[in-house]
Amino acid sequence: MKKYFFLLMMLSALIAGCAKQGEKADNKPFVKVENGHFVKNGKPYYYVGTNFWYGAILGSEGQGGDRQRLCRELDYMKEMGIDNLRILVGSDGQRGVTTKVEPTLQEAPGVYNDTILAGLDYLLMEMGKRDMVAVLYLNNAWEWSGGYGFYLEHAGEGKAPRPNEDGYQAYMSFVSKYAGCQKAHELFYDYVRFILGRTNRYTNTRYIDDPAIMSWQIGNEPRAFSKEALPDFEKWLAEASALIRSLDPNHLISIGSEGSWGCENDYGTYERICADKNIDYCNIHLWPYNWSWARKDHLIEDLDTSCVNTKDYIDRHLDICARLKKPLVMEEFGYPRDGFVFDIGTPTKGRDGYYRFVFSLVGDNAESGGYFAGCNFWGWGGFAQPKHEQWQVGDDYTGDPAQEAQGLNSVFASDTTTLQVIKNEVERMKNIGKQQGEKKS
Repeated sequence: MKKYFFLLMMLSALIAGCAKQGEKADNKPFVKVENGHFVKNGKPYYYVGTNFWYGAILGSEGQGGDRQRLCRELDYMKEMGIDNLRILVGSDGQRGVTTKVEPTLQEAPGVYNDTILAGLDYLLMEMGKRDMVAVLYLNNAWEWSGGYGFYLEHAGEGKAPRPNEDGYQAYMSFVSKYAGCQKAHELFYDYVRFILGRTNRYTNTRYIDDPAIMSWQIGNEPRAFSKEALPDFEKWLAEASALIRSLDPNHLISIGSEGSWGCENDYGTYERICADKNIDYCNIHLWPYNWSWARKDHLIEDLDTSCVNTKDYIDRHLDICARLKKPLVMEEFGYPRDGFVFDIGTPTKGRDGYYRFVFSLVGDNAESGGYFAGCNFWGWGGFAQPKHEQWQVGDDYTGDPAQEAQGLNSVFASDTTTLQVIKNEVERMKNIGKQQGEKKS
């Protein structure tokens, strides 16, 4: 009888412990989606964030690390009201490759650089102290952090072309294999399991329990790279999101898509990938210069055209979000410095005008109760002092990855006019959140 009583007591304690653990997760201030809108700490959440892709590298004590600068950057952004940072978990492959982020996290499949893992831990700890949240992307369609090309190489598909040497057409033709390459997918899934299974060494908090993480993002601008690959592309994204959801029931999941531009201009594909039950909100990106809406020698003159095209692009995706009843975040957008000059201190009249227009679209829609929830401008350069137009090992990290001219799309702490435009919108979005919260109460 005592034996059965003991077993019953053990079972009761186990059930109570599980309930307590579940209650603990539910009570944590994870960002959630309710009725098509973000909620943080029980209140509507509207935001202006930025891209801070190099945050985990700065958090390292190894090559590229600068924890003093990291904390200074976080403090400055927090003071501005920026609390949402989109961050690269880590880059892949060998070091010493021009135009690729260095140092890398995943040097070969399953072989990790612990200094970058420590940097990510440290970054999340410091963001948590400041009530900031991270959108962490796990893969990349582009060469600057490895991603597609890295996994295809290790799946036996040959060496990935380098766009700066072989041209982007050769690169895109090669990585179009990724959507249908199951071996490459499995290597990526092993990486996902490893990252999501981590416990932060500084806080002793499991990643899946950390409210400093807002969203796991499948990748940076994942693409099919050919119309023929679209069905496999959709299948892969569904598999990846299902895996992430099985590993982490607490955090939001997003794709990292550019929108129709990243779906071979197929709006139907975009709607289907966003409709997936494991995808909590939708993303779009906008690049007027990259998409030939603005010419580098006519940036001011082409601003009106860029704005017209931007509004049309946003409106078409907002229509999809309204059908899906999911929030939309424009998490990348940028505009080059006037005259296509990159040096700190050069004018940003065109960029300021473009930011102001984009912010007005985001704020106006949110104010009217629409599905536009926020935006992350690209990208945060902060206190960086670039030494070379082409990034070199030892240079400060800016908002521009290694394959781009340093300063091209970066917002530096000295860009006072741009920062004022951002501050104005930060304040507006916070007020919208307060107003929406008051309406609910």
